[in-house]
Amino acid sequence: MNIATRLPENITVRHSACPHDCPSTCALDIEVHADGRIGKVRGAADNSYTAGVICAKVARYAERLYHPDRLMHPYRRTGAKGAGSWQQINWTDALDEIAEAFVKAEGRYGAETVWPYYYAGTMGWVQRDSINRLRHAKKYSGFFDSICVNPAWTGYFMGTGALRGPDPREMAKSDCVVIWGTNAVATQVNVMTHAIRARKERGAKIVVVDIYDNPTMKQADMKLILKPGSDAALACAAMHVAFRDGYADRDYMARYADDPAGLEAHLKTRTPQWASEITGLSVEEIEAFARLVGTTRKSYFRLGYGFSRSRNGAVSMHAALSLPTVLGSWQYEGGGGFHSNSGIFKMDNRLLTGQSFADPDVRQLDQSEVGRILTGDPRALRNGPPVTAMLIQNTNPINVIPEQRLVKSGFMRDDLFVAVHEQFMTETAEIADIVLPATMFVEHEDIYRAGGQNHITPGPKLVEPPDDVRTNLFVIEELAKRLGVADMPGFGLTERQHIEAILNVDGLPDYDTLLNDKWFDRQPDFETSHYLNGFAHPDKKFRFRPDWLGQQGSVRPPDNIGVLGPADQLPEYPDFCAVIELADEDHPFRLATPPARNFLNSSFAETKTSRDKEGRPEVMISPVDAARNSIENGDVVTIGNIRGSVRIHAKVTDAVKPGVLIAEGIWPNKSHLDGEGINVLTGADNVAPFGGVGLHDNRVWLRK
Repeated sequence: MNIATRLPENITVRHSACPHDCPSTCALDIEVHADGRIGKVRGAADNSYTAGVICAKVARYAERLYHPDRLMHPYRRTGAKGAGSWQQINWTDALDEIAEAFVKAEGRYGAETVWPYYYAGTMGWVQRDSINRLRHAKKYSGFFDSICVNPAWTGYFMGTGALRGPDPREMAKSDCVVIWGTNAVATQVNVMTHAIRARKERGAKIVVVDIYDNPTMKQADMKLILKPGSDAALACAAMHVAFRDGYADRDYMARYADDPAGLEAHLKTRTPQWASEITGLSVEEIEAFARLVGTTRKSYFRLGYGFSRSRNGAVSMHAALSLPTVLGSWQYEGGGGFHSNSGIFKMDNRLLTGQSFADPDVRQLDQSEVGRILTGDPRALRNGPPVTAMLIQNTNPINVIPEQRLVKSGFMRDDLFVAVHEQFMTETAEIADIVLPATMFVEHEDIYRAGGQNHITPGPKLVEPPDDVRTNLFVIEELAKRLGVADMPGFGLTERQHIEAILNVDGLPDYDTLLNDKWFDRQPDFETSHYLNGFAHPDKKFRFRPDWLGQQGSVRPPDNIGVLGPADQLPEYPDFCAVIELADEDHPFRLATPPARNFLNSSFAETKTSRDKEGRPEVMISPVDAARNSIENGDVVTIGNIRGSVRIHAKVTDAVKPGVLIAEGIWPNKSHLDGEGINVLTGADNVAPFGGVGLHDNRVWLRK
């Protein structure tokens, strides 16, 4: 029975997409009551990827929308930064003050002193990306967005030449699903939907490769818990076994790969014994994994982001992706290597982002280095002027960016003007000069495209926002008027007009059709998805020998940044690359900071249910390490490194192996014992070759 037939007359079901920073981009059915309030939120059962399943935090979205602490009015700071002294003001005065501050800053240091700063608090194209149109129109400093996808996308692109892969719904048709480096139960629940369907219907095996025994591991038929940053060693050993034992598909590689003979020779010494020393896995575990995927043609390698968030992340992604190529898994429905479909959608954002007036000579500043930038590091500033004015939308850098002490120190500068457009008084908003209240996704119009699946999905406005709350687009439009650029292309358009321009591409539906159909499937045909017409490099070959420095790609830094990190240390073939923060005598532990199940980055940390379910900030410690350090469950411990130290409660658990510490979730800093969060310990140094940060790659010491 359709859900709509069971609803009371005063409730209708409307359709949208989850706006949050997650590859699933779930299609949603949302109850809207006659009084204009939303009720239950469900996954759309008739969407072939979402398949009726969404995560619990989004299912209770009404708790967030109607939260008593939601920002409802603009405010001006009246006391010291962070003191919490605010005066309510009207929108006209707030926007006037922001524009005046930008003009004053520009008059002193030039346009590049202003840095519009944003990220993925919403994944809607219009509300997220319009800030770039204002940036380009005014020649403000550029924004190199590095914190999330760069190592993973780079590693994948190096092999295939494109960001696409086998239809993710094919997991349900696989005989072996390898979930590598993503805690899908917590972060991409639909991956589990299709993997478990394969197990129920086909008897498929589920393999999970990760660094601790997380909820996804508990669904595994084979679990491989390895040391952080050692994934490439596992992949190389599995390929060694494939060549050694006849699992390698030599005919496939002869047609589709660049140098299989060179790879085989390189892997001669990359034995399971070699990999065991690096990964901490037993030789037997490595052999069993290699044998399973080697004898199962329909092996689907679902490669996540987590294992790429190390200083060797791009190398690890490329190595893991090379394994299905050696095995020839790409040839089969339910086989191949998938990370992201972000390259398939071909939507047009040029008008939205002001690409026609973008100036390549304007400096680009690295999102992840905001602490170094705001504290005056000349290299991070690209030897340009200081940043003295910022507009921040859709992100909470004081909470989520590495090197937190530097970040906070920079934001506390008296000569820095900051305007924050937010839904809650985040810790970044708390240090702002002007705070503006922002709409949530059901209160504005937008359009979404997935990374982990294949649909373009509209996000129509379903309910009215509170009276004094405004959209991101409204803020950009009003500032453009005050800053003298409102007559430039792209300004003055509504959300709907922008969406229509984004969809004005051959092969895409118009917006009315998209609204009527609820989503549009953009998955390429089987041959294209599986690269059976050749990979996307000029020679049509998968590259076992990546061109680390010459390869182009969607995340390659602009020329005025250049290649990043220790690019000279990247290997010729897939290999373990020891550029990670290896444990040493002074720092005997490796710390990783993976997502919590009930938070999404710093979102949902404000809702009571999510906080209650997570409990408190804790660090997972193995019983062996706890005993060695006389630590009991619940004790307060200090973990630290050259960047600082954090006091936190210990959770003694077999979920982690000796030498590894796990701190799940980005809790508000104030939730920690001393008001400083886990990102005090994470570094902002660049991942080679195209940037990113090693959020899960930190050596630390531990004391009771």
